[in-house]
Amino acid sequence: MHIPTADTDTLELLPFREALEKSGQRGDYDAARWLYVPDFYTEYRYILGTRGEKPLVCIGINPSTAEPDRLDPTLQSVERVAKNNGYDSFLMFNVYAQRATRPNDMERVCNEALHRANMEAFDYILSLSEQPAVWAAWGNIIEQRAYLKDCLADMIAIGERHGAQWYTAGRRSVKGHPHHPLYLKATSPLDAFDIRAYCAECL
Repeated sequence: MHIPTADTDTLELLPFREALEKSGQRGDYDAARWLYVPDFYTEYRYILGTRGEKPLVCIGINPSTAEPDRLDPTLQSVERVAKNNGYDSFLMFNVYAQRATRPNDMERVCNEALHRANMEAFDYILSLSEQPAVWAAWGNIIEQRAYLKDCLADMIAIGERHGAQWYTAGRRSVKGHPHHPLYLKATSPLDAFDIRAYCAECL
């Protein structure tokens, strides 16, 4: 479990591009297989996933404890669903980059510097595919903080610039939010998801 030790605005954040350039240099995981940014355990995480020609980008709310070769149950499920839907890799991304196993431990106010760096990371991972496939998988947790909706709106705009195709897996919640990956079957199919209609109806 990860409980934040401090709000992220008290930390010296590593800018995304600098973190990306340094990733894989530590030698404690296979950098040819994993994309991990930053590549050390800290209070935030921009990207964790595997490298491939056809990645599935999965969007959660915020990171927990997972690292290369030490995936938590949620990311194990993401990897299985990606594989069974014909993708050769997965990239886990989050609406907000602060690590917190319990979403209620997330900071109450959005750190704009962290958010901007996170959006740079999202722009980067979408640039890895000609037509990015983005799996909305945040569940009801998006209601946990008011700023998360604004963060998602920025992501949608970036996705539109890249021609991203949005998907969900599993039954949506009573409130209309996309299913969280944790309890999905590996064989769960991806269904087309109208992200703009979702925002208008549910957020």
